[in-house]
Amino acid sequence: MTIQWFPGHMTRARRQIQEKLKLIDVVIELVDARLPLSSRNPMIDEILQDKPRMILLNKSDLADPKVTEEWIKYFKEEGHTALAVDANTGTGVKDIPSTAKILLKEKIDRQIAKGMNPRAIRALIVGIPNVGKSTLINRLAGRNIAATGDRPGVTKGQQWIRVGKEIELLDTPGILWPKFEDQNVGYRLAVTGAIKEEILNVEDIAFFAIKYLAQYYWPAMQERYGLSEAPKDSEDPDQIVAVMEEIGRKRGAVMSGGRIDLEKASSLMLRELRGGKLGRFSLESPF
Repeated sequence: MTIQWFPGHMTRARRQIQEKLKLIDVVIELVDARLPLSSRNPMIDEILQDKPRMILLNKSDLADPKVTEEWIKYFKEEGHTALAVDANTGTGVKDIPSTAKILLKEKIDRQIAKGMNPRAIRALIVGIPNVGKSTLINRLAGRNIAATGDRPGVTKGQQWIRVGKEIELLDTPGILWPKFEDQNVGYRLAVTGAIKEEILNVEDIAFFAIKYLAQYYWPAMQERYGLSEAPKDSEDPDQIVAVMEEIGRKRGAVMSGGRIDLEKASSLMLRELRGGKLGRFSLESPF
């Protein structure tokens, strides 16, 4: 599977971010806690250059907590400040303003030393589609300001949003890069719903998910769907298809003649996986 997807509004978003950078004090980069590296846009480093930045591992309530701890340690070793948050419930969100102040302490101290009253921190929020930027903004602001939706491409333009007296946020549309050189990155993003399903084969995505879950989270799969033994070889396509067919039978995705509707079974499984019905999981680990 080769995924190439760079809608026009994402090209504009990149240009607009570059134009606004001179106004920005700190960057808040959101990634999906289930796949922190795969959900980081490599172009962001090039665009943002040396701006102070905090990395928020959002949707941490859906990720494997032990793996999330490993990722926070990884980013710290890379010289970044990282926090695990859940914009839906508010977990960890209250720490964002104080963390921004720590990142900008030297600048704030210089302003105070000159007798200046530090203005509100101007923060740029960036991230790929469907990572939760708008939900985070609404949580920080304490009201529904930014449009939200469980699909990529909801935010179309930029807007400044005031958060109390401490922070002004600049929201941006999600930016994906033009082409995924590593097809596994595309698959991981597709499993979490970061890529529009209209351009993908849902069965391929579900098979990728099952292969991974069979290796690392089989007990959750077994409990959810009442499955039999795990595949002896998760790299064997026939064994993965057999698992999907068993899921289809358990969930009533059966067509005439007793054949399994693999597309329906795949969509169902992915929907439940994204919704946390199979428990907390991570799709990649740093170590």
